[in-house]
Amino acid sequence: MRRPARVLLATGLVSVITLLALDLAFPLPRAALARPDGGLVVTAEDGTPLRTYPSADGVWRYPVAADQVSPLYYDALLTFEDRWFYWHPGVNPVAMARAAWQWARSGRVVSGGSTLTMQVARMVDPRLHYGDRSLRGKLRQVLRALQLEWHLSKAQILALYLNHAPMGGIVEGVEMASRAYLGKPSSQLSHAEAALLTALPQAPSRLRPDRAPAAAQAARDKVLDRLRDLGTWDAATVADARIEQVIVQPLRARWLAPLAAERLRQGTRVLARESSAKTGSRPPGGSGTGQGPNPAADIASGASRGSASAPSAAVPPGLPLRAASLPTTARTVVRSTLDIELQSAVETMLLDRVDALPPKVSMAVLVMDNDTLATKVYAGSADFSDRRRANHVDMVRGVRSPGSTLKPFLYAMALDDGLIHSESLLVDAPQSFGGYRPGNFQAAFSGPVSVSDALQRSLNVPAVDLLDRVGPARFASNLRAAGLRLRMGTGISPNLSLILGGGGTTLEELVAAYRALARGGMAGQPRLEPDAPRVEARIMSPGAAFIVREILENGGHPDRPFYDGPRGLAWKTGTSFGFRDAWAVGVTDGFTIGVWVGRPDGTPNPGFFGANVAAPLLQDIVAALPAPPPAPRKPPAEVTQVSICWPLGLAASVTSPALCQIRRQAWALDGAVPPTLPDRVAPAGPIETLWISPITGHRTRPTCSVPGEPVQVARWPTYLQPWLESGLLAAYAPPPWDPACRAAGARSGLRIEGVDTGAQLLPVPGGRDITVGVRALGGSGTVWWLLDGQPQQQSPGTAAVTLKLRENGKHAVTAMDEAGRYDSVSFTVRGLPGTAASGK
Repeated sequence: MRRPARVLLATGLVSVITLLALDLAFPLPRAALARPDGGLVVTAEDGTPLRTYPSADGVWRYPVAADQVSPLYYDALLTFEDRWFYWHPGVNPVAMARAAWQWARSGRVVSGGSTLTMQVARMVDPRLHYGDRSLRGKLRQVLRALQLEWHLSKAQILALYLNHAPMGGIVEGVEMASRAYLGKPSSQLSHAEAALLTALPQAPSRLRPDRAPAAAQAARDKVLDRLRDLGTWDAATVADARIEQVIVQPLRARWLAPLAAERLRQGTRVLARESSAKTGSRPPGGSGTGQGPNPAADIASGASRGSASAPSAAVPPGLPLRAASLPTTARTVVRSTLDIELQSAVETMLLDRVDALPPKVSMAVLVMDNDTLATKVYAGSADFSDRRRANHVDMVRGVRSPGSTLKPFLYAMALDDGLIHSESLLVDAPQSFGGYRPGNFQAAFSGPVSVSDALQRSLNVPAVDLLDRVGPARFASNLRAAGLRLRMGTGISPNLSLILGGGGTTLEELVAAYRALARGGMAGQPRLEPDAPRVEARIMSPGAAFIVREILENGGHPDRPFYDGPRGLAWKTGTSFGFRDAWAVGVTDGFTIGVWVGRPDGTPNPGFFGANVAAPLLQDIVAALPAPPPAPRKPPAEVTQVSICWPLGLAASVTSPALCQIRRQAWALDGAVPPTLPDRVAPAGPIETLWISPITGHRTRPTCSVPGEPVQVARWPTYLQPWLESGLLAAYAPPPWDPACRAAGARSGLRIEGVDTGAQLLPVPGGRDITVGVRALGGSGTVWWLLDGQPQQQSPGTAAVTLKLRENGKHAVTAMDEAGRYDSVSFTVRGLPGTAASGK
């Protein structure tokens, strides 16, 4: 071998060994390449940022895949910055020589001669990143560029530039700049916008378009001129682009769906801790945001988990990807299921209403797609900027009393149990259930009501009556199995107060359960992320779901036509005890919507209830939702229309005309037409035999001197007697007794209502007596009242009387009617001032 060849070979070997030694001695800054360290972008389903969390170094980044960036940006970037990017080894010798010659001639830097790889070297090396522009620094930059080219592919290097190029302020990367300044993804850049984002890294602070639009526009035009001069874009295209003014939105944090974003961020931190516990590693940057794939490889290949999808763009040809042994990074983009337009519209609605609310009152809204279970709107508070309203408290997940919103599930359960049909006769009258005396919201009673009326009007007494027959523990267990947990106080078991809000739940769980009304009885857990698991559970049968929805939407009358408008809304309101919580939950064919209004600290808001504050907002939200084409709704095969009779509740086809006093059209489930629920007062059957005088038409007895004929009649529930004597049911009351035929002094059939045996009565604070309102049910004619054996007053039929108690101790009240029937209750009075126990 000739001597020059040997010298050349030796020089090459020494150079390679030297480079390898330098590579080992000064490895690539792995921590820098593993960015971002703690930064996170939470986006809507279309990729629009909802909330941006800066990384540990205070920078906003939005990682983007190479095929998600507009090809116009690649045209501008590679033409203006580095036309030979795909051909040089990291350093362009020609450009470096030109820069050195210009520096030598002028004594100052005229052009830098930096390649894209050298710019990436400055981004990833902390010493270069902070501005070391000396000759030693330039040499370090050159060596780092060669090192990058040795370890990474061109595609990976370009990916690092796309995501870490400084764009002014705390913005890095083309996608973050496009979103922050232009309000659009980088896949949709125009020619002028692509040139603008190419120019910004030249002097990011001086060219910030939100602060110096004129300087930014001049720099952009310089890029456009270069593209025209080199023939990348034609003159007409450049001329059109120069006309476009640089007008950008202010650089500020995005605060759309902030509590949903925070929930997702905390979820990624939990996953990161779990992953770290399994692998024994620490989350990068100490931020706890989780582990993920290699950033350069993932960004280049478009494989970043959670990154928003975008239209595919042409990617410049590059060298094949090589494996790069770089540290893993945290998940940096979390894509939610939220609809950006609907979220914005609902938040605007909340802000429009919030000033009309009292101080410290907040609101929450959740909207779920019934098919995908995707959460489309998530507003955990009314105004995230108002600390007075506990803006950071997420009331989508807050446990509160649901008021009457659970009633649809009770009626559905009773339908599935075969206890009722849609027109079963219920009693809305004052009743006591083991000492529990529920009242109605309007403080009035309607007497005989159907299941449809009771549910649609949200009557309390019929619901408590029905829950008592179904069983509170069984009802709570059925809800819990479907994902709706009722939180009770420590040591408290499910009881009758559950149906009026006696157990706590969340807006999220209510929305999940109400979805069953629109999807055949299947509740569905709202999903905030597209890849979240789909969780469904049956809470009622398809037939029960159809009947309950039909009641809430159309009144439940099968003899009337279905609602045929563009959107049918089945909805229910609720108000918790003390006006602490106002609710409205509704379902359409496409969506389930939940609204809560109240104070997060649980303070009462007198006058605020579901119908007047939550329902109007629900209606407005439904009007803003997409309206799918109206689809005809047909009852399931197990649901049939049937004619029924009151008071027996049976099908008219099996009821004697003489016993069918009122006929109604009902929905029946599985062919079952159950009778009216058993009478709580009189245990006798629903049909009784009366002896009627054919002469006078009055009631008599077989042993009476006045002859009579037996007639079978259907009995109405005893608690409805006030409505039999006057009002709605007066025409169906049994005839009066003949004066010559008094019933034997039997006690059965008459009952005192208003105070229970064993009750203990206390006065109101400062009161000197106790007033008790009582009445007699099941009697006839005049009723005489006695207190402790002493006559007090008399009343006609079931009219109420008022008794005043002025002594402590035991007391007894007795009622007796004209037929000799009687009833007596005993109770104790305590707490009256200045009196001793009477001992009676």
